Amino acid sequence: MAKRRRGRYSGIGGQAVLEGVMMKNGEKYAVAVRKPDGGIDVEIENYQGVLHGSKIKEIPFIRGIFNFVDSMLLGTRCLNHSASFYEDDKASETKADKVVNKVTKGNAEKVFTALVTVISILLAVGIFIVLPYFISSLLKEYVRSNALMAIIEGVIRILIFILYVAGIAMMQDIKRLYMYHGAEHKCINCIERGRALTVRNVMRSSRLHKRCGTSFMFFVMFVSIILFFFIRVSNPVEKVVLRILLIPVIAGISYEIIRLAGRTDNVFVKLLSAPGMMIQRLTTKEPTREMVEVAIASVEAVFDWKQYLIDEFGYEEEQETVREEDGNQPETKG
Repeated sequence: MAKRRRGRYSGIGGQAVLEGVMMKNGEKYAVAVRKPDGGIDVEIENYQGVLHGSKIKEIPFIRGIFNFVDSMLLGTRCLNHSASFYEDDKASETKADKVVNKVTKGNAEKVFTALVTVISILLAVGIFIVLPYFISSLLKEYVRSNALMAIIEGVIRILIFILYVAGIAMMQDIKRLYMYHGAEHKCINCIERGRALTVRNVMRSSRLHKRCGTSFMFFVMFVSIILFFFIRVSNPVEKVVLRILLIPVIAGISYEIIRLAGRTDNVFVKLLSAPGMMIQRLTTKEPTREMVEVAIASVEAVFDWKQYLIDEFGYEEEQETVREEDGNQPETKG
């Protein structure tokens, strides 16, 4: 067994889905789901994203906006796919379904995904951007300093976010989702620390990762405090409008910070990442071995981790059997 090594950036990322894990490497992604019969289904697809091939997606502080939108769209698509395995019955096509399919020329699923993404973004803006402002504004008669009000608003925003993720963790389905989230992180940490991707090694790896979406959300909160600190308008409507208009700017800056965090391991970056890593203790849970098997299947569908160990760490570790004596091979679709 090789000694502990410094982490190396692998380029893969993912998210938890219903009873499974999605892993993405470049334009290729895979969704591995534990089916009701106990087998593992692996769906492999390509996702090019919005404005594919455009140079604008390579511009720092701009690319983060499109990356966020792509993550939302792909995430919704993968969640819908995983949920399809657990539908009680295959519902027959209704008249409404036929109308929607006719209007969208057979692209009803894509339209639905886009609609859900837009609604999700609007809800997030309302809960995490607008609501904290209105709550903090109740204190304006007692707090005369605009700077202090901006800080209070930011603290309220962070508290709402923490209460939200902690609250939904009480739901059984979300708890299992958080466990798969932990399995996803453990797989990435395992290979980025130079260990063979086996159930045993993954279970020993950390469930916290600096490139996590939870950390991204914390950076969004943190950056918003700094930017909103400099808003000097007195009209409440103008303040709300400016906060909404600054969301793309906040997302762009936050993306660059988390991108740096994923590629750098110095003390400053560790300190900057620490709060987000702490919040990840709420959004990730320790997975079971069966969950780890699903996450491994997703990684192996899009990433050659054995070649990665040779290229980045210069060795080929003795392999263990990944799915230990369960004979449960994933069903792969491309």
